[in-house]
Amino acid sequence: MAEPGPGPEAGAEKEEKEAAAPAPKKRRLAVGERYVPPPRKLSSGVSFSAAHFAETSYYFEGGLRKVRPYYYDFRTYCKGRWVGRSLLDVFSTEFRAQPIAYYRAAARAGRLRLNEEPIRDLDIVLKNNDFLRNTVHRHEPPVTAQPIQILAEDDEVVVVDKPSSLPVHPCGRFRHNTVIFILGKEHNLKELHTIHRLDRMTSGVLMFAKTVEVSKRIDEQVRERQLEKEYVCRVVGEFPEQEVICEEPILVVSYKVGVCRVDPKGKSCKTIFQRLSFNGKTSVVKCLPRTGRTHQIRVHLQYLGYPIVNDPIYNMEAWGPEKGRGGRIGKTDEELLKALVEEHRSKQSLDILGISEEDLNSNAENKGSGNMSECTEPVQAVPINENSCPAEDRKGPERNDIAACPLNSDANLETLEKNTALGSHENESGQTREMSSEETDPLCVECKVTRRDPSPKELVMYLHALRYKGAEFDYCSKMPEWAMEDWEE
Repeated sequence: MAEPGPGPEAGAEKEEKEAAAPAPKKRRLAVGERYVPPPRKLSSGVSFSAAHFAETSYYFEGGLRKVRPYYYDFRTYCKGRWVGRSLLDVFSTEFRAQPIAYYRAAARAGRLRLNEEPIRDLDIVLKNNDFLRNTVHRHEPPVTAQPIQILAEDDEVVVVDKPSSLPVHPCGRFRHNTVIFILGKEHNLKELHTIHRLDRMTSGVLMFAKTVEVSKRIDEQVRERQLEKEYVCRVVGEFPEQEVICEEPILVVSYKVGVCRVDPKGKSCKTIFQRLSFNGKTSVVKCLPRTGRTHQIRVHLQYLGYPIVNDPIYNMEAWGPEKGRGGRIGKTDEELLKALVEEHRSKQSLDILGISEEDLNSNAENKGSGNMSECTEPVQAVPINENSCPAEDRKGPERNDIAACPLNSDANLETLEKNTALGSHENESGQTREMSSEETDPLCVECKVTRRDPSPKELVMYLHALRYKGAEFDYCSKMPEWAMEDWEE
């Protein structure tokens, strides 16, 4: 139920830390009046603690890094448009990825709280500053098992070579399968500040500051455009030998799906391209972005008619016979998004986009009430109580991403609540891995769904951040194997 915030650190900052403050004295309430505590003060800074890292654990299977399902709290303050409406009304109009029967069952199980008190009656009317907590069972998509290589580390920065398919920080359906969490859990590198960001499917050099002061100093270089970034990619066809400069403006079509295109109404940007090699089918191209727009390199290459070989967005049939060359798409934005989603749905590869059927369902049903990221904001993560059972107050995601529940009656959900038999999951190779009591949940339909795992090959896109240079530093990674001159797929 939440999307990443406006910046790389913003999502992490507002997701996590709350300052402990003495509880204010309650005023005397009128007869029948419901007390609403004042808002909590938030502390700034990045603050993923050992308790957050301990929410769950990883396991490796078929070349993939997977996260064991876990409980997590989604928390939000009452939005202005919710004031005076019943909780039942809000759930039924703005959070329709689940049927009302699910929320009733969740309330009976103690998973819904209002101002830290269990909610039994969904007809309760919301007030300003009401604080909602929804405990959900979270399933994260798998990512590549390729390890994060640390390129450099000192008292000021950590520089890593990020594998493709890993988001930099918690966003959308990803939390533990992110660079920030893996560095914290496996390398004891905590309280890092993101200086720049790479797309989830882009690999390569990624810098983190260890202090606020260092982060601000490098941010100033970013604002002054003193940083040089160099990427390498493999594109379809024979790229021109001479240098190519693209300055087409880029417009975001969908933040949720993560799709952009060239459009006169977009933001100005500039990318310089230089061909490095051509093997008769595909070309290796050096990319020098002079601005930092979303998907800038990928969109400009598509516009030029040389999309990245395995780009899961910009080298798809959904863009039409010319695949978006010269900005010729022949579809409205809505038609384009629908075609992209259907193409991935037919290949059972929605996870490659970082979205699920439930995301799409809730988004389509909430057009009249705003985007889910607008409705919901994470406030703080809470450690799991390992001794409590799923039907009690377990803690667990910044978004309610339980699978869309096909059950449409309280009776069915009551039966599901009582069904505590452990299930098992079968992977693509036919092997069955037993799910422990900590991984299954009687209300979670996702626990009972078998999804096709992506292959490790599907989680690699041929775009790599090769070099990141500033006034005081110059970091470079090795050239990827797929970028070698004599490489053939």
